[in-house]
Amino acid sequence: MDHDSSFSAGTADNSSGESDAPAGVTIIVCASCRDETGSDAHPRAGELLADDTRRAASGEDIHVRSVECLGNCKRRLSAAILRDGCWSYVFGDLTATSGADLVTGAKLFATSMDGLIPWRGRPDSLKRGLVARIPPLDLLKD
Repeated sequence: MDHDSSFSAGTADNSSGESDAPAGVTIIVCASCRDETGSDAHPRAGELLADDTRRAASGEDIHVRSVECLGNCKRRLSAAILRDGCWSYVFGDLTATSGADLVTGAKLFATSMDGLIPWRGRPDSLKRGLVARIPPLDLLKD
């Protein structure tokens, strides 16, 4: 996936080329998300989730980026998983240690033939936490 400069917060690219997963999957983590207490303490829970996701993606062909806000504040810690030409997913109700679940979802997505994250094998946090599935623009007919 092309790295767009519109991703303003601290970003990291963890692609190594050593995985069986095809390139093109990106996990975007909201770094400004607060924990369930709503605390303004730093590092914020979203920053901790971004760090956890980067560690979980180490050695994988998965890009991890962070942004200041995904606008999903009512569902607390949030992240999105994107792949060129496929549906995009937004998840909420994550924890600061959900990085491995996000990477598992990204791996399932990377190997999906129909451009969807399969339900079977998806971690429970990505089943319960699904906020939205957004179609690729080229699928829209209007």
